[in-house]
Amino acid sequence: MSRQDQYADIIQELRENVPDITGIMIASVDGLAIATDFPEDEAARVAAMSASSIGLGNRITKTTELGDMIDMMIEGKDEILIIYMAGPGAILALRAPKRANLGLIRLEGPKAAKKTAELIIS
Repeated sequence: MSRQDQYADIIQELRENVPDITGIMIASVDGLAIATDFPEDEAARVAAMSASSIGLGNRITKTTELGDMIDMMIEGKDEILIIYMAGPGAILALRAPKRANLGLIRLEGPKAAKKTAELIIS
């Protein structure tokens, strides 16, 4: 199985476990999309902005001595975007409506981020 297929499996499993999610992206910390089910016209922007946000979040956690960055959540009027660190070289971004089951997302998101991190470093 190719690496791209393995990324697609992570996305598919997350979709099955959390049906409320409207977009999933695995991206490098440099802002390049690795695998995604975001619409094509959004993918590059989401990857770049997510990576930029994580970079700022990492600086904030270090400056304020909060420990290593794990995730960040951006809440809009209608939807949320949760960005998880997936090891030192990647991120996992999840988009969902505000009515989504946040507890389920918070349960399944870190599992998918860990699988992504393991795949990135293998």
